[in-house]
Amino acid sequence: MRTKAHSRITVMLILATLFLLASGPVFAGGDDHGNLVSSVGIAILAAMAMGFLSHMLKQPLLLAYIAAGIVIGPKIGLGLIASENDIQTISHIGLVLLLFLIGLEIDIKKLRESGASLVATGLSQFVLCVAMGLGFFSLLGYAVGDGRYDLLYLAACCAISSTAIVVKLLYGKFELDTLAGRITLGILVFQDIWAIIVLGVQPNLANPEILTILLSFAKGGLLVALSLVISKYILPRLFKSIAKIPELVLVSSLGWCFLVCGAADYMGLSLEMGALIAGVAISTFPYNLDVIAKVVNIRDFFVTLFFVALGMQIPNPLGQPVLLVTAALAALFLIVSRFLAIFPVLYFLKNGNRVSILTSINLSQISEFSLVIASLGFTAGHIGSEILSIIIFVFVITSVVSTYMINYSDNIQKILNVVFQKIGFRDIPFSREDAVDMDNREVAILGFHRTASSLIREIMDNDKTVDTPDLKDKLVVVDFNPEVHGSLQAHGIKAIYGDIGHLDTLHHAGIHHARVVVSTIPDTILVGTDNLRMIRHIRGLCPHAKIIVTAESASRAVKMYAEGADYVLLPRLLTARHLLEIIGHMVKNDNSRIQAIKRVQVDLLKTREEIIS
Repeated sequence: MRTKAHSRITVMLILATLFLLASGPVFAGGDDHGNLVSSVGIAILAAMAMGFLSHMLKQPLLLAYIAAGIVIGPKIGLGLIASENDIQTISHIGLVLLLFLIGLEIDIKKLRESGASLVATGLSQFVLCVAMGLGFFSLLGYAVGDGRYDLLYLAACCAISSTAIVVKLLYGKFELDTLAGRITLGILVFQDIWAIIVLGVQPNLANPEILTILLSFAKGGLLVALSLVISKYILPRLFKSIAKIPELVLVSSLGWCFLVCGAADYMGLSLEMGALIAGVAISTFPYNLDVIAKVVNIRDFFVTLFFVALGMQIPNPLGQPVLLVTAALAALFLIVSRFLAIFPVLYFLKNGNRVSILTSINLSQISEFSLVIASLGFTAGHIGSEILSIIIFVFVITSVVSTYMINYSDNIQKILNVVFQKIGFRDIPFSREDAVDMDNREVAILGFHRTASSLIREIMDNDKTVDTPDLKDKLVVVDFNPEVHGSLQAHGIKAIYGDIGHLDTLHHAGIHHARVVVSTIPDTILVGTDNLRMIRHIRGLCPHAKIIVTAESASRAVKMYAEGADYVLLPRLLTARHLLEIIGHMVKNDNSRIQAIKRVQVDLLKTREEIIS
């Protein structure tokens, strides 16, 4: 099936490419209006063809769009579009919508709830990376002067990471909700805020007087304040009245975006700055997700044109091989700088080597936001085409490299952990004293995620009952999340730091005397092991223990039973049985029973606090 699917995609790719090649002479000629339409058509066809190829090679789509611009552009490619100006006006709309949606996804409330690790790293990472960038690129001969700001742009652009690439890859690996994943996302939010500051300063680079910059920030603050007031007192009523009319939700969202953009332009700020402010102003809006869902498809069309136009501006690297060498050095520097700026901060805040290394790996690429900043700088004359090309090449290199780094982050982390420990960065130690009190630890929970969190809550709420007498005192949890480790200890539950994927960890954790060993984490979330392998490990360590593991399919559960599991938890099966009961009451119109179940659940949820919420 996979081969046939790839064959179909290959055929479609070939047909699209042939049609694209044929479209050049067909669309050529005509008036300016016809040229604009044909240019947009060629750009979309090229993006489609390169998009299919990118999908087959499992590379980011943004790279495909830039590659499409290279292929059809006049500088390197086939010259199907003679001038990138044909689509730059339309692509600029995509830039505005992109920044509008980035603003929508910045949740200020979540920043208030962030821990010390996230706040400290989020505030320091950009500053440290820019400082290192200024030193590194000045050694390469770049400077500021004569109306050019090459050094500043290179340092600032290399300090921001890609939200789109990171979120997509971590989501596919089910790691968004891990400690490293949450810290990564938090730092990305802080980077967006730093980028907003850069956009605020950017128009005043040609006249960097303190008074002018302060005035610019004052205007930005006023626009933010006005936008927040309107979004709090006026927009909720407007959106509530049109919530059931999708077309009006879309039009009103776009209207709000361009209204704030117009106000920003009137106040001497950039349209892009206005778009960000418009998004941030309604980021906590009740209709936030609905607005994103409505705007995202239109945005994708225009953003595609933006990145295609960006690719058309890349000069031929063969004519300037020094640009490629510089970009390669800059990409290597960027990856190293992430470790230098992120790892020490997280390490000294006691997050352990694993979380500190994984977060550094996750952020080792340049952002699409950096391309936006560089593109605006090129338009304003702050940088030349060669600097824009270097930044685009760095984006291409780091996007490809970081895709593989994130996909194989666990293996890379284990290797780097050995290196860092030899340097002197000792991991959170496993204390031999932890194993002393293990004789009475009859229940071992391997790995700690949402299901384990709920199980711990149930044990704490129902302790000293006939079924579970003093069970909390008989528990031990083994997990490599230092945040969870501290929370469990605070609740009086024995916790041991370690990677359950390693047999040595389980051996040193001293679970030999456990009567019950539980794994509530499914294979898709487990890192470096799976439940079948854990059954074998447990059987070797404590052959008399009862084993409970988790499966995601019936066939997998059967294999686990055959391997020696005493009970296999199949969450979807339990959920289906519970829902069947609820649906049965609803079909029978047993409202009293339904309301009783609802009241019990609401009362429970209001008072329930878990380690992982």
